[in-house]
Amino acid sequence: MSTDQHTAQAAEPDWFKSSYSGTSGGDCVEVAAGLDDVYVRDSKIVGGGPVLRVGRDEWAAFVGLAAR
Repeated sequence: MSTDQHTAQAAEPDWFKSSYSGTSGGDCVEVAAGLDDVYVRDSKIVGGGPVLRVGRDEWAAFVGLAAR
């Protein structure tokens, strides 16, 4: 009997900077969409920094409220 261990390495998500973020290095928010979740991070932190993960439904509710 043999067991093969496969380590799945998650691909780096495609991050998108908010269109409201300025080019002068001010408030920069980046968002990436996963299969079930949306990821949010501060692009000013070198090396990525902490990432906030929220469900797609919660993200849609947040964006809907923010757009008001």
